[in-house]
Amino acid sequence: MKVITKEEAAKIIKDGDMVAISGSGGSGSCEAILTGIKDSFLNTGHPCNLKVTCGISPGNLTNDDVGMNMLAKPGLVSLAICAHLGMGRVFGNAIGSEQIPAFAVPLGVINHLYRAIAGHEIGVLTKIGLNTFADPRIDGCRTNEGAKKFPDIVKLIEIDGEECLLYKSFPINVAIIKATYADEEGNVSFEHEGVIGEQYNMAIAAHNSGGIVIAQVEKIVPDHSLRARDVLVHSSYVDYVVVAEPDLSLGEYNIPVYRPELTGDSRIELSKVAIRPLDERKVCGRRAAMELHKNSVINLGVGMPDSVSNVAAEEGFSDEIDLSVESGPTGGVPVGGVCFGAAINPESVIPTAEQFDAYNGGCLDMAILGLAEVDALGNVNVSKFGTRVTGPGGFINITQSTKKVVFMGTFTAKGLDEEVGNGKLTIKAEGEKHKFVKSVQQITFSAKQALKNHQEILYVTERAVFKLVEGGIELIEIAPGVDLQKDILSQMDFTPKISANLKLMDERIFKDEKMNLELT
Repeated sequence: MKVITKEEAAKIIKDGDMVAISGSGGSGSCEAILTGIKDSFLNTGHPCNLKVTCGISPGNLTNDDVGMNMLAKPGLVSLAICAHLGMGRVFGNAIGSEQIPAFAVPLGVINHLYRAIAGHEIGVLTKIGLNTFADPRIDGCRTNEGAKKFPDIVKLIEIDGEECLLYKSFPINVAIIKATYADEEGNVSFEHEGVIGEQYNMAIAAHNSGGIVIAQVEKIVPDHSLRARDVLVHSSYVDYVVVAEPDLSLGEYNIPVYRPELTGDSRIELSKVAIRPLDERKVCGRRAAMELHKNSVINLGVGMPDSVSNVAAEEGFSDEIDLSVESGPTGGVPVGGVCFGAAINPESVIPTAEQFDAYNGGCLDMAILGLAEVDALGNVNVSKFGTRVTGPGGFINITQSTKKVVFMGTFTAKGLDEEVGNGKLTIKAEGEKHKFVKSVQQITFSAKQALKNHQEILYVTERAVFKLVEGGIELIEIAPGVDLQKDILSQMDFTPKISANLKLMDERIFKDEKMNLELT
């Protein structure tokens, strides 16, 4: 192992290399090394035409020149194979505007793919992605026209009459991983990392591909001072170490100090959760929470689904369910926003690939995820909107492997103004954008596959609840105070089935006081 600067790290990377980059949104970005690559390219034009791969793109949900956004300079990257691009918006926009050809691969698949590359396996054979945009009969993970110039990365095959997808392995020339400490031999440890993502599998994949591994750390410590259990990547796999400046060595963006409550090194007493005002977000959270059961393991998606944890706290049953995050933590309270992926007071934190081993096998009792578009068949899109590309993240793995899935979001968007109170919903101004459309732009959730898997699927909005049935979605509940034709059917681009037993949503959902929900 050799200690080098971020500038020297950039010089080691060759034009055209396939570079694997660890990090998960606001957690664990290799900020120093990425800065070195960006600066070198701007000053010398090299390295250029890189191919990059990552799980959840490092970034802070803005256009700031941080994380993957630093690699969005024209000519720096020629291909991206990632799971989620929403955290680095400039990089995602570069893909949407055809500046960077890209494939978007389910998060669980890409993490297992790094493991397959490490083991010199042909790829990942799985049913995850069937009948979604990842399926080669649809888009084959391609997110833009530029990706059509590249060979297929996923192939449809049949084994014993069962359809499967083979996501193909590819060599990795350089792995850039974020760790906490390196000892003088080059062993790297992860004590301060709230998310232990794909660092190990990326490192071994690069090493076994004949490539190099560059670790960014906070500091070098003496030999034999690290606990063996804290060392995730052994020195024999680490070629170079970059000691990052303090301002480029953050565990999470905008947080200059180590947060031990994210790693389990300490616990904090959570201040009393502020009771959310009664609005459409709380309405959705309350209705989704009515589907929960005691002792369930639940995955909450980013955005509106985090309102469910607020409802659980207000109603007093937070301790009766276990919340799980696809990046690795289980237990505690998932962190929202930029640092989504970590958890406060987690009970366990495991690598992302291992978390998806459990998820793919059906360990989750329920998932509550966001919805952006729903079509007449019940398909959901959360991964591409016009030229805005985010990718699926863990959405496909979770929605195809979980017994019960609840999608939640407002019925319309852009300009929606509603008033909630006194047991009813009043729509003051309708949203300009319909979310229930004839056909979604991209199939992130496949209704066809869910029906085949015999899953229970609900679509919860502030004014209506639907369930997935053969042939489409069926309206089963409407909010008190809304008009079926004016406020629901007229705001959809298709006509849903309507239950013969259509009910009003529980009026307690629309009142200020606690619902007094009790889990069974």
